[in-house]
Amino acid sequence: MNQTIEQLLGHYSVREFEDKPLSEEQIKLLVQSAQAASTSNFVQAYSIIGVSDKSIRAELSKIASNMGYVEKTGQFFVFVADLARNKRIAEAYKASADSLETTEKFLVSVIDAALAAQNMAVAAESMGLGICYIGGIRNDSKKVSDLLHIPDYAIPLFGLTVGYPLQNSAPKPRMPESLIYHENTYEAKDKELYYAYDDIIRDYYKERTGGVRVEAWTEQIAKGMSKPTRLDLKSFIENKHLGTK
Repeated sequence: MNQTIEQLLGHYSVREFEDKPLSEEQIKLLVQSAQAASTSNFVQAYSIIGVSDKSIRAELSKIASNMGYVEKTGQFFVFVADLARNKRIAEAYKASADSLETTEKFLVSVIDAALAAQNMAVAAESMGLGICYIGGIRNDSKKVSDLLHIPDYAIPLFGLTVGYPLQNSAPKPRMPESLIYHENTYEAKDKELYYAYDDIIRDYYKERTGGVRVEAWTEQIAKGMSKPTRLDLKSFIENKHLGTK
């Protein structure tokens, strides 16, 4: 095992940061690290918006269910699936941009952005910083889009808060690799294997919360699957002319 793998296996989300901004050099290195990620056909179909304005952060925090660490952090980044750039290029060349409205191109932009974000997250942790992904900005994607002036053919996907951590924690136990990894073909796993994992998660929550929360992983998933959320996203994405074909 090397240092990089140790860092990856030791990851945990940080939700309490010093109210201290990152330096311009740190931000530059983080963005460069994000850009070094793989990208489908070299399309680079994403943008990153760094939000340093505290008033904008406050609005984003409200949208994300009042997560204080959106405001109090080193820097807040919003990752955008961005095909607007490609549309402008196509128009400049007087070329057709019909493919930008396909599901395939939409997936390319989402995957490109996710790969870039994870590169940034790994880079940040290697610099002694902490991170937390913020999917809560999708609670009101239209408001976020308006707030950050995101054009058609581009949508905000998630935030990433990066800063100096004020907490120490430990990785949340992941499923055994035997439940994740399949050799050659997909194989449905025995439910008993999930129940064994449930015991691990119950103990984790019990210890972490002092007994306030004792919940199995399968219970958590079943509960989450029964409550559809963010049902406005489909129409928002379609109104942005993404994934409509």
